[in-house]
Amino acid sequence: MSLSTLDWGIILAFFIVFAIIGIAVTKRAGKNTKEFFLSGRNMPWWLLGISMVATTFSADTPNLVTDIVRQNGVSGNWAWWAFLITGMLTVFVYAKLWRRSKVVTDLEFYELRYSGKAAAFLRGFRAIYLGVIFNVLIMASVCLAAIKIGGVMFGLEPWQCVLYASVITVIYSTLGGLRGVIFTDFLQFLVAMVGSIWAAYYIINLPEVGGLDAMLAHPNVADKLSFLPDFNDTESLIVLLLIPVAVQWWSVWYPGAEPGGGGYIAQRMLSAKDEKNAIGATLLFNITHYALRPWPWILIALASLVLYPELTDIGSAFPNTVLGHDLGYSAMLTKLPAGLLGLVLASLIAAFMSTISTHLNWGSSYIALDFYQRFIKPEASEKELVGVGRISTVLLMVIAACLALFLTDAYGTFKILLQIGAGTGSIFIMRWFWWRVNAYSEISGMIVSFIVAVYFEFVHEEFFTPIADHYVLVIGVGITTLTWLLVTLMTRPTATDKLVAFYNAITPYGTGWNGLKRKASEAQINLRESGDNFTADLGSMLLGILLVYTSLFGLGFALYSNLLGALIMFGIAAVAGFGIYRFWRNKKGTASSSAS
Repeated sequence: MSLSTLDWGIILAFFIVFAIIGIAVTKRAGKNTKEFFLSGRNMPWWLLGISMVATTFSADTPNLVTDIVRQNGVSGNWAWWAFLITGMLTVFVYAKLWRRSKVVTDLEFYELRYSGKAAAFLRGFRAIYLGVIFNVLIMASVCLAAIKIGGVMFGLEPWQCVLYASVITVIYSTLGGLRGVIFTDFLQFLVAMVGSIWAAYYIINLPEVGGLDAMLAHPNVADKLSFLPDFNDTESLIVLLLIPVAVQWWSVWYPGAEPGGGGYIAQRMLSAKDEKNAIGATLLFNITHYALRPWPWILIALASLVLYPELTDIGSAFPNTVLGHDLGYSAMLTKLPAGLLGLVLASLIAAFMSTISTHLNWGSSYIALDFYQRFIKPEASEKELVGVGRISTVLLMVIAACLALFLTDAYGTFKILLQIGAGTGSIFIMRWFWWRVNAYSEISGMIVSFIVAVYFEFVHEEFFTPIADHYVLVIGVGITTLTWLLVTLMTRPTATDKLVAFYNAITPYGTGWNGLKRKASEAQINLRESGDNFTADLGSMLLGILLVYTSLFGLGFALYSNLLGALIMFGIAAVAGFGIYRFWRNKKGTASSSAS
């Protein structure tokens, strides 16, 4: 399709603004590694929270939601809605612990928590495993969205899409570091939200869709509106709700929803001014990410079922693209008028750039600090490390762009990422609560989860009857969890002096540290007492989950014209919010600062 001069002008203007921001903060970002990778540890909660949301507002996210809704209805979103439980655990338990660690990258944590050569190996290996291999796969899936959007909207070849989409992103990411990323994230999020809401409104009111009421009553849509799967359909109930809520949230490592925090979420928390700002940032992120943002995408996905009820309908309309249900989102955007089309495309480009820039900065921090400085050149200067980070940024983008050319659909990539991380999530939770978790726990869990994922993806079906993806996930979780628990009990604990130093720096709570306390008492070693209130933190977490889910469903009921349901949901959300406020106001001993 052809874009108007106005559309091109809007898109070009955003490219120019992003480049200017990157250039403007270049000098400050290049001062040292804390500036380049943590923006000086002085970021406020609201800016960090928006940055987290903008990062997860990637160009592939609306495609993923469209894929899910078209195949499984609105209730299919529990595949990622369930990660809210992880998110709220991070908000009220882990955010303050991460900020107290004062590490520069979350991988530095390994040598703070564990001891010996195993800890060093774990840090170095995961720097490559996460920073390069896993990170590149994530970025490739985002680039796939750019390929699909570019193919439909601009008529570009796949290689052209990834080339054009990457250039500006690499420029401001290499120049501005995390500070440039965070500043551009703020603008990108505002543009993306305005664009998605406006696009949903326009598309729903297209003559062929007929307005909101007509769309919701359409036979292709009416049976896909429920927030919960059909409880009479046991298989759907297990797949769409029980496994995500009962198993997935605590057991699976997934970027942006890591159990116990981690990745770029930890990077943002470590960039906060203090603990309260870290907590506030992650709370804002979870509310916005799960409650406010999904509905424009869901509505556009439902509208696509009116115009393109079958996958073949999309294929017929757009014959030269990589076919998949996720293409439904881009297909609907072709209906937008001049001006609005340019704004929405700019918002999608902004979403792409926000996610990619974060992953580039995050991945390059692993390569520069956790691999190059730690194992290759410990005496490297701050300037040299920033240079390595910038070179790594470019190389990561090139590799991800090439890999994207071989991927096919967003949901398939999402499931692969879940399976690779299946079973490791419990380690990331328990390492803060149980003193016996050691480096071998993580090494064994990481290796076994990867082997299981590769086996079921490439080997199992060659010799045995295929197993559904959701059961493969549960099997992977079971095997990996059992393995790391056995390895933990069969290997030596982390050195006592290392554990004591960690405990006194972080002051974690829980009975899982009683074993260390006994050893410290016998050796007449003093341990600091935690000033945190576990009951208050757990209560805040549960209220936070209630707040977000009821807000999410309240908005849904309002859109479905169920005013009573909306009022009930929003009333519960208000009570939950007040409860969080009371816990927060009464919180003692959590405000520590520490810009170091």
